[in-house]
Amino acid sequence: MHHGDGFQGKRRRLTTALALAVVVTTATAGCSLLRGPDEFPAPVRSTASTAPATPEADPSASAEARRVAESASPRTPTAVPTEAAAPDPTVSPIPVGSVLSEADVVTPKGSVRFHYRVVVGTDGTPTAQWTSFTSTLPVPVATTFLETPPAVGDGITWHGVGDTTLGGPGAAAAPAATALDPGRADPSWLGAIVIYSAATSASPDLPVEIGPGKVLAVQPVRWSVPARTTNVHPVDGGAQPNATGRSSSDGSTDGAPTAYRIASEDLIGSVAARFGLSVKDLVWLNPDVTVYGDQQYLYEDTVLNLDPYRR
Repeated sequence: MHHGDGFQGKRRRLTTALALAVVVTTATAGCSLLRGPDEFPAPVRSTASTAPATPEADPSASAEARRVAESASPRTPTAVPTEAAAPDPTVSPIPVGSVLSEADVVTPKGSVRFHYRVVVGTDGTPTAQWTSFTSTLPVPVATTFLETPPAVGDGITWHGVGDTTLGGPGAAAAPAATALDPGRADPSWLGAIVIYSAATSASPDLPVEIGPGKVLAVQPVRWSVPARTTNVHPVDGGAQPNATGRSSSDGSTDGAPTAYRIASEDLIGSVAARFGLSVKDLVWLNPDVTVYGDQQYLYEDTVLNLDPYRR
């Protein structure tokens, strides 16, 4: 009996060991008899050597897509930290009461006459004062200042600066004065004063030459602006990376650049550096300028002002 019990005990131990071995072997093979098929994550196959490589995205296409997305949200440019110590840009004001221009205006046939005088107001804004208006035309008459004058007989397409209805049939009383260009102290960029028909609608009985918006007369404006001083002196250093646009002097007597047309890929920092300016200077010259992207791209074909006397 003693030997029999020993033999049976060995069989039981051997059977138990075999069962444990089966369980261990099955578990390590990744297949369990105790769990359902969805209780283990699916095997992940390495693609290092068997799967084809995914084509790389075109860097230029990605950059362009980013730029388009960023340009949809323009923002105000910011000066770089190194500019903190740079002096603030300034230009001396025109003394209050200065008469910048004064003249009589007469249409070619003498139908319309008036006198104007441009004076600097107490807030520094040039103001046009209107006096002695007379007209024999059957339509209201208006006047405005324009940089580039149209021809007599043209239809006015932009109502310029200081647009004012002076009088005539059906017109309200004309104001005694009109602010020309709030925010700009020097209006000498305006080359002509234009007189045009302020008729609101055409009539079969109304001659075409005095119909709505028709230019009746154009007269050059002679400006007399006192000398001013500034600490902003742009000098064109020539095209450079991210500043490849075209500058112009616009008739400046000293040949200094007065305007710059932005080219593709221009950055505000690079454009400022091209003209020896800080970003702070360039934003001061162009208060409405906006940029996009982390590098502060400028909008192509926008024209920047570089003349501190015309800001």
